[in-house]
Amino acid sequence: MPSNQDKKPTLVWFQGLTCNGNTHSFLNHPNLEQLLSKFEIFHHPSLRSTKSFNDITSCEIPCDIFIFEGTYDPLMKRNGILLEKIVNHYAKNAKHIIAAGSCASFGGMFKASAPERNSGLIFNEESSFGPLLKHKEKVINLSGCPIHPEWLGYTLGMIVAKREIEVDELHRPIELYSNLAHHGCTRNEYFEWKVDASDFGEKEGCLYYKQGCRAPMTHASCNKILWNEVNSKTRVGTPCFGCTEPDFPRQNLFSTKTNMSIPVDVPLGISKRSYLTLTGIAKTFKIDRLEGKLIDYKTTR
Repeated sequence: MPSNQDKKPTLVWFQGLTCNGNTHSFLNHPNLEQLLSKFEIFHHPSLRSTKSFNDITSCEIPCDIFIFEGTYDPLMKRNGILLEKIVNHYAKNAKHIIAAGSCASFGGMFKASAPERNSGLIFNEESSFGPLLKHKEKVINLSGCPIHPEWLGYTLGMIVAKREIEVDELHRPIELYSNLAHHGCTRNEYFEWKVDASDFGEKEGCLYYKQGCRAPMTHASCNKILWNEVNSKTRVGTPCFGCTEPDFPRQNLFSTKTNMSIPVDVPLGISKRSYLTLTGIAKTFKIDRLEGKLIDYKTTR
């Protein structure tokens, strides 16, 4: 018989109102088989599990790690059982609770339809609102639409190693969310010198001014921990949507809101006055090397 120290942590992955995007994203983890071998999976929507769905919804089995995907709606039922009862049962007994994705973290895509009812586990956007406020100290928010598979892999690995996971005020791991999506972006020099891309998919130019890129004000490590270990949205010419932030989804995702040509939101960590001063100075320079690359790309496409 294995000792308690050798026993694998038990895991339940349960879904609320969801598109299944986080489930499918996690299946792309580069070391998925090795990672899953460290756990006994009681339930997962797409992976082989040791318990039936009836077992899980009976609310009689505890687990060590409870992963919740999707927006929380207390009136939703699973297998005829109120979601509220299921979530409260596993949250009470679990040692760790992970909100997988922006819907589980802050309400996400579904909160707009019924914000008074649909929420994350402990937040509705940035407001404390949710079923697990009394278990708040156990909740780790892994926001993203969908979740980055390696962010979840990191979190599970830290739990297995019994290492403390430091979180920010929104309960996101600081190791993963202290950077901005802007950090590591291959277009940063274009951003600094205000050389803009005018169309989606361009390999050169900044996406902030004309495409609504939210990378300078979005806490995420997408450009440091690349998707599928090779890519990110900005690398392929698509603006960051700010999907890890509590206010996602915003309106007009593909435009930067301006007031008299001045961006309403400026990069985090700098005052609007300072930002406008730096922008004005940068625009007085003509950087032939950067602007030439943009022109060459457009003429050779």
